[in-house]
Amino acid sequence: MNFVPIGKVLAVCRNSQPGIPKVEQDHIRLIKDFGVEGDYHAGKTIRHRYLVRKDPLRPNHRQVLLIDEKIITDITAHNIQVKPGQLGENILISDIGLMKLPIGTVIQIGEVQIALTEVRHPCDQLNAVHPQLMNTVMTDENDPATFNAGMLGIILTGGLVRVGDSVLIKKPSG
Repeated sequence: MNFVPIGKVLAVCRNSQPGIPKVEQDHIRLIKDFGVEGDYHAGKTIRHRYLVRKDPLRPNHRQVLLIDEKIITDITAHNIQVKPGQLGENILISDIGLMKLPIGTVIQIGEVQIALTEVRHPCDQLNAVHPQLMNTVMTDENDPATFNAGMLGIILTGGLVRVGDSVLIKKPSG
């Protein structure tokens, strides 16, 4: 794969309990086909509480949540201040246009490779940070293409991710 250098890791976070915020760390370990070691959402099967009720055996395609610095900037423009981890992200990346990347894009950070699987659908847990946060990241609640709350992915190759690591991308062919 030909990867293009595009950004840096600004923060890494995890939380062993459901909900937000996630706690900033010096580094996190990503495990292939599993997720972020020590994070509630890691696992072979789906961990999202609502989705587990619908199908507890559904494969976990939501192993890691990536947020772009531009999302934070957009939120700040609405006079809402957020810190790393408050959106529930595992990895905060410098402004790379994350929300414009197609599903299937592979993000490489060191030896770690993450395939983007879906746009994150924001939930009302965000309103615990600020009462208008969920509405701020949803332009149209019926159109996931307008959500501005991060991208979910699966771990293709595991390893450590640290603040300051370079971020490379490879868009899917076609």
